[in-house]
Amino acid sequence: MIVAEEKDTLREKLKELFGYTTFRGNQEVVIRNILEGKNTFVIMPTGAGKSLCYQLPAMIKDGLAVVISPLIALMKNQVDQLNAYGINARFLNSTLSKSEITRLKKDCINGDVKLLYVAPESLNKEEYIEFLLKANVSFIAIDEAHCISEWGHDFRPEYRKIKSMIAQLGNMPVIALTATATPKVQIDIQKNLQMEDADIFVSSFNRKNLYYEVRPKKETKKQLIKFLKDNKGKSGIIYCLSRKKVEEIAQLLNVNGFKAVPYHAGLDADVRVKNQDDFLNEEVDIVVATIAFGMGIDKPDVRFVIHYDVPKSLEGYYQETGRAGRDGLEGICLMFYSHNDLSKLEKFNKDKPVQERENARILLQEMEFYAESPICRRKQLLHYFGEEFKVDNCGACDNCVHPREQFDGTEAVKTVLEAVQQTNERFGLSHLVNVIRGIEDEYVKSYNHADLPIYGKGGDEDADFWKSVIRQALIYQYLEKDIDSIGVLKIKDKGRKFLKKPEPIELARDHDFTSEGDEEESAERIPINSKAYDVKLFEMLKSLRKNIAKEKDLPPYVIFQDPSLEEMATTYPTTKEELASVNGVGMGKVQKFGKSFLELIKEYVEENDIETAADIVVKSSVNKSKIKIFIIQQIDRKVDLEEIADSKGITFEDMLTEIENICYSGTKLNLDYYIDEILDESKQEQIFEYFLNSETDSIEEALQDEDMSDFSEEEIRLMRIKFLSEYAN
Repeated sequence: MIVAEEKDTLREKLKELFGYTTFRGNQEVVIRNILEGKNTFVIMPTGAGKSLCYQLPAMIKDGLAVVISPLIALMKNQVDQLNAYGINARFLNSTLSKSEITRLKKDCINGDVKLLYVAPESLNKEEYIEFLLKANVSFIAIDEAHCISEWGHDFRPEYRKIKSMIAQLGNMPVIALTATATPKVQIDIQKNLQMEDADIFVSSFNRKNLYYEVRPKKETKKQLIKFLKDNKGKSGIIYCLSRKKVEEIAQLLNVNGFKAVPYHAGLDADVRVKNQDDFLNEEVDIVVATIAFGMGIDKPDVRFVIHYDVPKSLEGYYQETGRAGRDGLEGICLMFYSHNDLSKLEKFNKDKPVQERENARILLQEMEFYAESPICRRKQLLHYFGEEFKVDNCGACDNCVHPREQFDGTEAVKTVLEAVQQTNERFGLSHLVNVIRGIEDEYVKSYNHADLPIYGKGGDEDADFWKSVIRQALIYQYLEKDIDSIGVLKIKDKGRKFLKKPEPIELARDHDFTSEGDEEESAERIPINSKAYDVKLFEMLKSLRKNIAKEKDLPPYVIFQDPSLEEMATTYPTTKEELASVNGVGMGKVQKFGKSFLELIKEYVEENDIETAADIVVKSSVNKSKIKIFIIQQIDRKVDLEEIADSKGITFEDMLTEIENICYSGTKLNLDYYIDEILDESKQEQIFEYFLNSETDSIEEALQDEDMSDFSEEEIRLMRIKFLSEYAN
């Protein structure tokens, strides 16, 4: 029992060193335990103040506290914060030079340093063990301790060697800390660190301020931009699986007016540090990252965490979402989900050793169940970490805010429990589903399970239905996982009572993510097809175009071509900037012809209460923008077109296509210097006359016209550019 005087002393230290007046959750009892020199195991969710549990005792106890930490980014962030409090904390890792390491060792041995962060790889080196033996080490803290378990989401083989390294330093207290550990991982950590006798402090995994949502991965870029526009100016993290995707999404966001930076292990160290610091210092709002980012990043006002790709495990998902709303205020956790992502992740695992591959498969299976399940997301997450959430509707996840239709699941649960009972509680989900459905595979045959009364009783329903029932029976505490035998399901007391006297139970069907359509739109702008646009508006725009063309004595296509009108009838641009971003328009054409079209679209949008371009258009970065600028500059300088093509290593035909694209976007180009060399004035007039009277600017149709038979395709294309530049732009 802590006496009042001791409590006051501890709180005075807390206030003096860190500026806080009270402890949160289990912090005080954990710190007290560490100060008493006991082995301590702390399981505390992200944002609950885990780091303080070893930082405060390090300042109070004599000597040097050593913190084993897995990431350089985490070390730097922690050390920077402690230094800001006036605490002499340092890190020892591969970023230091030899002279810096020598100076650091000296300071530690002299007692000038209170906290030393080291990577587990560093402790492999004998010279560092010898150095620590000379320093007065007070205790060892192992942060992100789940890395020691092959069942943890960030398994690091180097962590397995930690116990033998510590043993070389003598008998001293060990503190293991993690934000994410299932009951199985907890046992694994204690066993590997040989600290079964440790006092365990488990805080609730429930982050009440976080909102959890899973969406189908369909038109994901469009959904993402819409979400970010609704949350403009807020701080957030977007996680992607690959470095390539990180770069692509960061670029997409910047093009669409958001302040975003990428973060992944492939970037130079100084770039990573700068991007991390810019995020912490609010120079940018969004970091797009692989999971290399965020461990230990103490930014309290992250308002959203988005998983653009499905994470590898529920532990990883929980830890990453835990970076949102650490100040207790709003935190939105959005995940885009598709079966394709799971297939990709399974392929990544194919070269791993058999046991590791099987472990990874089970972790992915849990991720799949979570995403597709209709049950309260909070209830599922807490159940996964061994905590029961007794409220039926949390009011802060998509499944609770928009509940799925329910059905009477009494008989289904009874069938599942009977299957577990009749197979002697020795099997996992897949085998139980086969028994219930009457699927005779090699395991059913070898155990004679086709002879059981339950065999084939649920043959009318598909496998997904029974998997869902089993998952819901687990979460509603009728079944439990066997910690010693991975995957095996056992009946809980509640399940045994249910079998004796079944009571009505409501279940819900899983989300169906198999029929959600294409998961990604084109990397360029939203695809336009003949069925996608607003037909009524399209016809109105065509009519307006015809009137303007008549008034100006021009062919309608010179004003705007059909694909441009289709896009206007899809995205409803209502400002000059939005209209200029439509394919084949550009600001030049907006100034020349845009006024009437904008007025028509505005009126139509208001009358029909339509979502406008500002909400739904995804601008994409034009990969060839540099070559376009180069071509315009060279044409302005009257450089021969063949020379321009040669200097960029492209064919003349490809360069003509680039020039046409520039022209269709509304930029006026003067090719007279080139055309005058290859066509005399009368031939130019002949082609001009053709385009003035033609209903289309199609090159194919021009080549088939008798009056144009003397001209090559190249000459007609060049004259079409000249014609459009003079009349359309």
